[in-house]
Amino acid sequence: MNTAVEPVLSAPRIRPQLRGLMPGWYGIGWGTAILVMLPVLAILWLALFPTENIWPHLASTVLPVYIKSTLILMAGTGALSVAIGVGTAWLVTLCHFPGRRVFEWALLLPFAIPAYVIAYLYTDLLEYAGPIQGLLRELFGWESARDYWFPEIRSMGGAILMLTLVLYPYVYLLARASFLEQSMSIRDASRMLGCTPWQSFIRVSLPIARPAIAVGLSLVSMETINDFGTVDYFAVKSMTAGIYDAWLNMGNVGAAAQIASLMMIFVVLLITLERVARARSRQYTSADRYRTIERYRLTPGRAWMCTLACTLPVLFGFLIPFVRLADMSLAHLDQFAENNFLDYARNSFTLSVSSALLALTIAIVLAYSKRLYANRPSLQIAARMSNLGYALPGAVLAIGVIVPLAAFDNGVDAFMRSHFGISTGLLLSGTPFALVFAYCVRFLAVSGGSVDSSLGKVTPNMDMAARSLGANSLRTLREVHLPLIKGGLLTAVLVVFVDCMKELPATLILRPFNYDTLATFVYQYASDERIEQCSPAALLIVLVGIIPVILLSRTITATRASS
Repeated sequence: MNTAVEPVLSAPRIRPQLRGLMPGWYGIGWGTAILVMLPVLAILWLALFPTENIWPHLASTVLPVYIKSTLILMAGTGALSVAIGVGTAWLVTLCHFPGRRVFEWALLLPFAIPAYVIAYLYTDLLEYAGPIQGLLRELFGWESARDYWFPEIRSMGGAILMLTLVLYPYVYLLARASFLEQSMSIRDASRMLGCTPWQSFIRVSLPIARPAIAVGLSLVSMETINDFGTVDYFAVKSMTAGIYDAWLNMGNVGAAAQIASLMMIFVVLLITLERVARARSRQYTSADRYRTIERYRLTPGRAWMCTLACTLPVLFGFLIPFVRLADMSLAHLDQFAENNFLDYARNSFTLSVSSALLALTIAIVLAYSKRLYANRPSLQIAARMSNLGYALPGAVLAIGVIVPLAAFDNGVDAFMRSHFGISTGLLLSGTPFALVFAYCVRFLAVSGGSVDSSLGKVTPNMDMAARSLGANSLRTLREVHLPLIKGGLLTAVLVVFVDCMKELPATLILRPFNYDTLATFVYQYASDERIEQCSPAALLIVLVGIIPVILLSRTITATRASS
């Protein structure tokens, strides 16, 4: 009987139909990969063949300062993020203390606040003319800054602290997911062998979670490299600030590309670290994943210390900035009705929605083509190449985007002038299309990850059943797969939408003339020491950013039962 049934259940009937679609799917997959790779190739070309080679001058003057500042910024932010993220993740996962269930999701709230917004707010609070120093002078009778010492917020230390407050959730998210997936039997064995809870954490839980922590650290480092608003406002000479200065202030695209190529080396090292960490994490599995977690019962004193430890990151990373922002916004509610503000909001929403939908469409095509040709390594490589954009800092990506688009515009314009005597002007560069393209390249990996994960949960039997009923691959995708993965699609759209709303470095460089978004509007006003006037726009960005926080919290909480 098996020999009679086996030919019916095998795939030969489907393969001829799929083989006919191969050129189309392969063309789309490789075409997308090439488009995504254009910014990288453009940067390398400019760096190797600049119009004016000032690399020796950069290497002997400002480049060492850029590298040193960037490394210090990455090391400080990474160390603090690991300390806060790992510590709080272990506490909320394995300890009983007042407020634990609230802190499970509240510790993710700083995700919602862009780094440049929190930098502006704390500068307004802590600078000499701010309310805190003013209150101290009034209480103690100090008359000038010479009468007392107060830490300078606009410094390297201030930048590290501001970035840590909004980036530690990367480590917290991955570390908590790892702690949730760890086997309770291993922890119980360590306790039976005489380990205290602290020793069990150091010797067992932490080593197992180390790969996930390394991935979180690499994400923190990449976001630190990408930041521009904070380092520019605090006058920290990082490589991102150097790119901005070399291109827009010095007018030297080649120098900016050379600094950008150096940044890509940093990014490649971080990606390598993440890949190695992911590979190592595969060896750790949980045989009792669905066993209820038995948390440590702490003494009242230690329990309240845990509450305090989890309160501080939420207090300084979200509550204080949010309350301050809301308070300033109440005094400028009339701004919501101003035409300029509505234009900025419309620009932000239009760009973000367009980019999110386009990135989702590309992600669906790539994920489905990989599903159809899972045994074709070339298409798998193309899909991986398409995810490279997420690793590029916004300022680096902006250089890579503008060069090919400008070359296209100049080529079309030259052709039309020579043959028809008319000028086409800027068709792609200097238009909103450049921003949409940059957003899609940068955040394609975000939407792709969600779509890939959701599509991977759909059994291949669905494909077989649909094809046996006469549906082609496109109809199967439209009528079978998309309805089944609509939750993952919605998540992908929302997360990319919020990321586009907050994006600053690429937007500053690529935006058309006299075209602002909420992010650039906040940056310009805050740079001019007018944070109150832009507070409604900043508050709107924060409120929109809370959406993915809710999604992330629900996702990691559902990974395991808890007591």
